[in-house]
Amino acid sequence: MPTLPAVSTIAQTIQLSLAPVFMLAAIGQLLNVLAGRLARVIDRARALELLLERAGDEAHRGRLKWELRLLDRRMSIINAALFMSVLSAVMACLVIALLFVANLGKFHIGTWIALAFILSVSLLILCLAAFMIEVRISLRAIHVRKEILS
Repeated sequence: MPTLPAVSTIAQTIQLSLAPVFMLAAIGQLLNVLAGRLARVIDRARALELLLERAGDEAHRGRLKWELRLLDRRMSIINAALFMSVLSAVMACLVIALLFVANLGKFHIGTWIALAFILSVSLLILCLAAFMIEVRISLRAIHVRKEILS
């Protein structure tokens, strides 16, 4: 008859999986922020497209096209950040699952679990770097033009 895992073994595995679980919670919040930013960028781009169709003078059209190019770049960066954060979350889930499989099945796959966690954290770092770049790019469109201020 197979033996059932002890409660202490399961409790220990749950304790080991707390760091990836907290990371998942943080990634969830980051996904929420990124999705919100992407929605706002898309809404702004649609509004500018309508304004561009009605714009009369070439200077105004040039300004609208410049901002549309900026918004397109921001959409690409946010999309990449979303992709990396989802991959990071998947890897964190894999770490949690592997912790339980390894502990309950008495498999020696600690190196693979560590590599999965390192990959998850690395993807999260890349996502945060992309987010920082996107925020910096968004500031370019927010500044008041010099010709207005003078």
